[in-house]
Amino acid sequence: MTIRDDHAVAADLANEAGERLLQVRRRMGFDDAAALKAEGDRSSHVFLMEALARLRPSDSVLSEEATREERLDPRRLSAERVWIVDPLDGTREFSEEGRADWAVHVALWERGRLTAGAVALPAQGRTLTTAEPPKLPSSGGGRFRIAVSRTRPPEFVQKLAYLAGADLVPIGSAGAKISAVLTGEVEAYVHAGGQYEWDSAAPVAVAQAAGAHTSRVDGAELAYNQADPSLPDILVSLPELAASLLAGIRDLHR
Repeated sequence: MTIRDDHAVAADLANEAGERLLQVRRRMGFDDAAALKAEGDRSSHVFLMEALARLRPSDSVLSEEATREERLDPRRLSAERVWIVDPLDGTREFSEEGRADWAVHVALWERGRLTAGAVALPAQGRTLTTAEPPKLPSSGGGRFRIAVSRTRPPEFVQKLAYLAGADLVPIGSAGAKISAVLTGEVEAYVHAGGQYEWDSAAPVAVAQAAGAHTSRVDGAELAYNQADPSLPDILVSLPELAASLLAGIRDLHR
């Protein structure tokens, strides 16, 4: 067996899981959204767990689709290497015909930090990886764009956009939103409506490798492989916008 580095493993697994999800979409169609969501989540999770068990048998895994007992396994907290995966980020978008803003996340956490990751955007035909991080665009000055949830944009982000003179751009999955910052579709992503580590680990790994700003909305560092995997808020932006966005958020929370 060829030994591949962690960047390649993350990219290959995200790509393969994404291709399998496209096949699920083609096979099942869109008439039964609940069944499509369930099969997408299940099949992608099984594939990733089996592949990581084969390729990295000594590593721990934290997956969105794991059981509660598996997530609370204390061995994960003492492990030096933990793969944090979201087999299907943006299940709602996956189940809607024509939508491409869903993703597969595969990230590696090692000794306190994210070291490798990939975000596959299968319906867009691209994958962002830490092996070859995207080149960040320039903000260009003037009015900028903030990615927000399609269904539940935080009220304070709407106020922040008004004060900052920014436009809000609704996008589906968290991975698609962070990827949009890295590819120049938006300049920032702000969220405070509740998330978990698997929602952001892989896209944050790529964003950090690309040189983007990543933090909690209060400026604190994002921490992964915690006992409680809840990670309720996040800011990802072009680095030149981070200070003003953090200041605006602080002002709104006074």
